[in-house]
Amino acid sequence: MKQLLLQDVLDSTGAVLLRGDAHQVYVHGVSTDTRTLEEGQLFLSLSGPNFDGNLFAQRALERGAAALFLRGDGTQSEQSQALLAEVPGDVPIVVHPDPRRSLADLAAWYRSTLEAPVIGITGSCGKTTVKNIIRDLFSSLMRVVASPSSFNNDIGVPHTLLLGDEDTQLFAIELGTNSPGEIASLCRIARPSAGVITNVGAAHLEGLGDLEGVAREKGDLAASLPKDGFLVLNADCHFTRHLRARTSARVITFSVEGGEGERGDLDASELYFHSGGTTFRLNGFEVTSPLLGTHNVQNLLAALAVAVGLGVPLEELLPAVAHLQGGRQRMERIELEGLTVFDDTYNSNPDALRAAVRVLSGMHGHKRRVLVIGDMLELGDLAAELHHEVGREAAQAGIDAIFAIGELAKAAAAGALEGGLSAAAVTHIDHTDHAVEEIEGILQDGDVVLVKGSRGMRLERVVERIRHRWGSEG
Repeated sequence: MKQLLLQDVLDSTGAVLLRGDAHQVYVHGVSTDTRTLEEGQLFLSLSGPNFDGNLFAQRALERGAAALFLRGDGTQSEQSQALLAEVPGDVPIVVHPDPRRSLADLAAWYRSTLEAPVIGITGSCGKTTVKNIIRDLFSSLMRVVASPSSFNNDIGVPHTLLLGDEDTQLFAIELGTNSPGEIASLCRIARPSAGVITNVGAAHLEGLGDLEGVAREKGDLAASLPKDGFLVLNADCHFTRHLRARTSARVITFSVEGGEGERGDLDASELYFHSGGTTFRLNGFEVTSPLLGTHNVQNLLAALAVAVGLGVPLEELLPAVAHLQGGRQRMERIELEGLTVFDDTYNSNPDALRAAVRVLSGMHGHKRRVLVIGDMLELGDLAAELHHEVGREAAQAGIDAIFAIGELAKAAAAGALEGGLSAAAVTHIDHTDHAVEEIEGILQDGDVVLVKGSRGMRLERVVERIRHRWGSEG
């Protein structure tokens, strides 16, 4: 990020200076983690139920922090005096009762100083992949800042904005949510000039209630966009008409041949899946992407629709498609001795699992297609029904064996039996710890295996056990 005058930090957050001259001190970025703090940065103290960021002030000084932003009331109270006493030296100290809110306020002000367009990206699944594709494609043409990993909440979004400077030409920022109002709040910080809503599906129902609640929450991105901006929508999503009605910005749609909606402005046809990825026709071009599956064609189309919105000719970006790479633990292909594994353990919800099953069911030349499914969390009262449904659909899609892990996944196992799999082909294990022990007895040489579950299930441990047992070809 560009240098920040400490006085600008005070003005944008309403914080109080306890020590130092804010008109003379510049900081070269903001850090909330002393493990990654770099010399010259502002250390902003965050606290939670199990930690107190103020306790790391001394460590921040040792790492070379140029100033400290700590939790405090800003008065001549015993608390403020204690802070001054506990933090020796002449490094400026800034205090505010709520540093987390201050981080958002600072980022919102900083956003107002930047001219680059901000693309806000949300959706029930695919948003991280779309963000990564936008980053990788556009980086061949311009300077892009994108959310690191899944920095998509009220801490991650400000951090992403603060990574930009006057040379940044495009921001790709992921916007996450699990309760009403979060998308609107993040949009007030990021002020997106354009948006992408990948889809509306059964995710975070525990906080958002039902699909209509998910659509309302995702639609807050559409409502935040300026008239001269644009919104990218999936023409095959049932809520596209609803989302379109919530914005006055230009709407650009994408679709895949055979989908349930109307043809989009970008329409992929003649899809062909092969060992090198996916090939399809798009607006007169033949495109080959190394990413597998119809869902990743949709993700690529969403990113290319951003190019249309920005006025970037598709032919300038398409050569970079061949170099795309899937994210870690997102359909990450692992070739082992006698076994092919797809590690899709980053997270899960019903729509994302269905997309992964479609990829697995299309895998040929293997002894068996084995689905290892963990609990899909935050689905509220519909959890058992949704697990049962996807288990049945997986069996009907031609999956040869299902290994279900977790209490909720028991319903998926029952659904698989109802869908036609034999009892010998369906295994249920109540806990990931036990699954790690049992997985070796389930798999056979020649299998292709897909492992997918919610982040809290920690199914990456199952993948690691498989790696250890079968070893790497290299």
